[in-house]
Amino acid sequence: MIAYTTLGSNNFERAAKFHDALLAGLNAKRLYDNDRLILWGTAMNAPMLSICKPYNEQPATCGNGIMVALAAGSREQVDSLHRKALELGSSDEGVPGPRADGAFNIGYFRDLDGNKLNFIYAGQ
Repeated sequence: MIAYTTLGSNNFERAAKFHDALLAGLNAKRLYDNDRLILWGTAMNAPMLSICKPYNEQPATCGNGIMVALAAGSREQVDSLHRKALELGSSDEGVPGPRADGAFNIGYFRDLDGNKLNFIYAGQ
């Protein structure tokens, strides 16, 4: 149902490098790239994540309560990608582990611009 989610950035080049390295762990690559917007995904007709320089040329800010969830294929992948995000300089917002009575395994983090994301695996 989700086509793409966009995160604003105040340091576009730094954000691009961060997401290139991190999203490779989900087999995602750049599908579209210009000087204001980059889209990553596995296919153009699958959910994508993008970063952008805000169109109104005002500073990008993080919304409270806004979060992007990235689907992982296993609990181990949640752990591995969360660890990778921290190695790349993000901040921990919740260590990977079971949530919602064990229905999900989720690890939360904030990227280099302060956007809140998580890796999630739904299943046992």
